[in-house]
Amino acid sequence: QVWLALAMTVLGFGGVFVVFTYIAPILEQVSGFSPRAVTLILVLFGAGLTVGNVVGGKLADRALMPSLAGILVALAIVMAAFAKTSHAAVPAAVTVFVWGIAAFATVPPLQMRVVEKASHAPHLASALNIGAFNVGNAAGAWLGGFALTQGARLDALPWVAVAVTIAALFVTILAGYLDARRTRAPRAATQCAS
Repeated sequence: QVWLALAMTVLGFGGVFVVFTYIAPILEQVSGFSPRAVTLILVLFGAGLTVGNVVGGKLADRALMPSLAGILVALAIVMAAFAKTSHAAVPAAVTVFVWGIAAFATVPPLQMRVVEKASHAPHLASALNIGAFNVGNAAGAWLGGFALTQGARLDALPWVAVAVTIAALFVTILAGYLDARRTRAPRAATQCAS
């Protein structure tokens, strides 16, 4: 489960960096923003990150795995929308803000999941998860670059990000299933004994 949690982090955040690594050329060449305006859009993205971090923490406290799965679904939807909205300035700016919220809403539940599953060594697990975020960042940037070198257009990168995010969702569902199966096993044993 610890390895699955780390994989969720790599994939969940890797999808974000497929696009974020190339956000400046997307906003300039696809959305039509000037270089100066791109800076303002990135500030808007940063504001979304702040909101997302708070929202993600509150959702994770209520229901960790369902919240994480829901956030990943939302992130995939926002990225799919950005493939379309990136072609117009105002919709692109709004989507970038919402994308920031969804992207950083994943951070608290991903961190909590690793620490929860490695409760015997929480500090080590936390450090490993930071490394997993960095692996996701690097892998996402590489994947986006690979897609571009293979002839993909800038506005196709969000679809690559959607695929990576869906992979993270599948790993999350698998981890949740394993949790549920582990919980059911002692109950079944108790019922048989009684």
